[in-house]
Amino acid sequence: MTITSKDNETIKHVRKLKEKKYRDEYGEYVIEGIKLINEAIEEKANIKTILVCDNCKKQEKINQNSMYEVAKQNCLYVDEKVFNTITDVQNPQGILAVVEKENKEKEINYNEDIIVVLDDIQDPGNIGTILRTLDSVGISQVIISKKSGDVYNSKVVRSTMGAIFRVKIIESENLVETLKTIKKHKFKVISTSLDTDKNMYDVEYKKVAIVMGNEANGVSKEIQEMSDEKIKIPMLGKTESLNVSVATAVVLYEYVRKKLK
Repeated sequence: MTITSKDNETIKHVRKLKEKKYRDEYGEYVIEGIKLINEAIEEKANIKTILVCDNCKKQEKINQNSMYEVAKQNCLYVDEKVFNTITDVQNPQGILAVVEKENKEKEINYNEDIIVVLDDIQDPGNIGTILRTLDSVGISQVIISKKSGDVYNSKVVRSTMGAIFRVKIIESENLVETLKTIKKHKFKVISTSLDTDKNMYDVEYKKVAIVMGNEANGVSKEIQEMSDEKIKIPMLGKTESLNVSVATAVVLYEYVRKKLK
């Protein structure tokens, strides 16, 4: 049976999930495209529903193994007109899924060398790219301030390239208090800042919480003042600062370089 009405209850539910308030209310979000759904299946994410376009002209084929796994899920078929009312991409692949947010314990893991903290990062592309970078470095958690952009925004989810299923998202109601707790666990708090002579190469990346700041204003003054150290990325040209997702990658790969060394 193929769903042909945009007023179908499941279709209306998926459309609601485009808004943050409903993602928060239902504890669900939408992923789209074959690669992301493959990643979700592989990482054993809790997939609530998979919707497949029954007659989309540009639909790409799903490999046999993935199709076998998709068939185990609550899989529904919809026609192209209906699918176009729920897709968030310009050239949809004809498949999307509703996934339950990760409900595992959100306690901070203090056994890692580095804890990355995002202080009011707003741009969805930046948030997604940072999660992808964390995953590439082998960091399995991130602390994000409540005022930061929504991690489960569709653009963020797409730009993580599957990292959202592997990096634990810990939302902090009060970042200053969270950092105080981190300090009690013998971690140094290091803020990125232009207002320092110390650079990223001067840091020992062991038991440190690295705070990356808002795109326009950087790390908040209050957090900078409570930090044990402030560091910057040295610049040889005239540009004073880098995009926050690029800066995060640069700092974290200095950690990788020292770890490999």
